[in-house]
Amino acid sequence: MSDTTTAENTNEPRLITETGLDRRVAYIIEPVLVDMGFRLVRVRMSGQNGLTLQVMTERNDGTMTVEDCEEVSKAISPVLDVEDPIDKAYHLEVSSPGIDRPMVRRSDFIRWQGHLVKCETSVMVDGRKRFRGKIVSVDEDGFRLERDQPAYGEEAAVAIPFTALSEARLILTDELIRDALTADKKAKAARAANENFEDEDTDNE
Repeated sequence: MSDTTTAENTNEPRLITETGLDRRVAYIIEPVLVDMGFRLVRVRMSGQNGLTLQVMTERNDGTMTVEDCEEVSKAISPVLDVEDPIDKAYHLEVSSPGIDRPMVRRSDFIRWQGHLVKCETSVMVDGRKRFRGKIVSVDEDGFRLERDQPAYGEEAAVAIPFTALSEARLILTDELIRDALTADKKAKAARAANENFEDEDTDNE
């Protein structure tokens, strides 16, 4: 796994975005999230519990706590009430991306290089649209995947352009769980240290 800085993650555009009503909701709430120091991962309306608006988000350092979810929910609820993009009663659900997360930004592929991912493309790439394998490298235009189960006659490695990507998600493995927990622990420790440093600066003023 490769580390990426918070500065690199801030305001980085998503490669995979919503359509229809989901896109409208994303357009409304994303500026609020950015102002709060969060990044939008995904918006999705579902029929769960009648009608549920699922908002997946995370801090710029990749962390997300239960308290963060509550903070985001309280911030975007009044904005959605004012804009009123959904003409039916719905339940708002704010969550973290989880360990087997959707991959929606270039930095996600850089950060989780070396791990297994499954993805779909909107156009044929190397004769197919569905892929599963390890991310072996990432450049400006796309990423290189080493297939874990190549079909007979297929090359193990395939280059997938970001422009062709329609969906991508990490595959849960013991290695991924270990690396994700380690990264989360490091990010939270760095944030706590930074907050303590800022508190000391305030005390000295």
